[in-house]
Amino acid sequence: MSPPRSIGIGLGRIGQWHDGIGEFVRRYAQTLAARAPMLREREGWQFTYHLPRRWHGLFGDDVRYLDVHDRHRWLHRQPETFDLWHNVHLRSRVATPWSARRRVETVHDLIFLHAARGRLQLAQRRWFARRRLQVADAAVAISHHVAAEMQRALAPLHAPVSVVHNGVLDAAAAPRREVAELDGTRFLLHISRMSPNKNVGTLLDLAEAWPEQAFVFAGQRNAHTVGVQQAIARRGLANATLLFDVDDETRTWLYAHCIGFLFPSLDEGFGLPPIEAMYFGKPVFLSRLTSLPEVGGEVAHYFDDWAPASMRAVVEAGLRAAAEPGAAERLRAHAQTFTWDRCIDGYLALYRRLLLP
Repeated sequence: MSPPRSIGIGLGRIGQWHDGIGEFVRRYAQTLAARAPMLREREGWQFTYHLPRRWHGLFGDDVRYLDVHDRHRWLHRQPETFDLWHNVHLRSRVATPWSARRRVETVHDLIFLHAARGRLQLAQRRWFARRRLQVADAAVAISHHVAAEMQRALAPLHAPVSVVHNGVLDAAAAPRREVAELDGTRFLLHISRMSPNKNVGTLLDLAEAWPEQAFVFAGQRNAHTVGVQQAIARRGLANATLLFDVDDETRTWLYAHCIGFLFPSLDEGFGLPPIEAMYFGKPVFLSRLTSLPEVGGEVAHYFDDWAPASMRAVVEAGLRAAAEPGAAERLRAHAQTFTWDRCIDGYLALYRRLLLP
């Protein structure tokens, strides 16, 4: 067996699991924890998860837990020296312990730079990201798009950048909770936090121009989703339904019963929901921007503009194609290239390289 190594996994100040980052943190931690006994036996690795106390124990007894404190944003000291520390999200604003011998940062997107208000805020956010990456021994981008953006926006980068695609959970066989009001409805689905980069306004325009088609929007309750709720009421969209804070079983039912998944996002580091929908064999309709063509590949359908008539034509053509023999199988096969086991394999290979004597 290799000499004992202590590896800290900085999961951040995670408060909930319903958005993209929450989903990544939860599945990453679950998949890695499932391998922890084997890695401890074969490699001598002991994993410690750093996250809020209320989540301690959530990932089983084969990993250890450390509590996140407010002071860890600026000053993070631990009595233990970690051979490697991995912050799984650059924007977690939780620093790496000073005593860590090797440091890894995962970058999910640079949307926080694009959303900066004014030059001063942009400079502050760029300084924060560069500072974290300058002291890292390695950085991971979740897509080639993000890696290229890092080179453009954060150069010079001192740490080598690897690309490890996210895993996506295959929930096609998972338990489902029916949404009774939608039973028997042929609806198009959108799931997101509905922030401005999700471009939900174009879907409301589409719903208004296509009143005979049902649309379902699902997301955690926040200022953005409440704004969408108000817009639906203001515009009198009787064909649009908004669901707040759906649980995993309800989300699974929505994927299983929709006729297609809409995701016209303007800015994505990866894009988990389209792949989740593909696991159910559902056609997906994406923008051609940022990471989405990389993730959707040749099996997705793409919007070339946001005019409702043009978007409707893309969706109708895609729904016809989805009815052809073998279409659902091709979608599932593409989705299966994004598994959590493959994702974890990529990170473990990086850990091994960094822990070489």
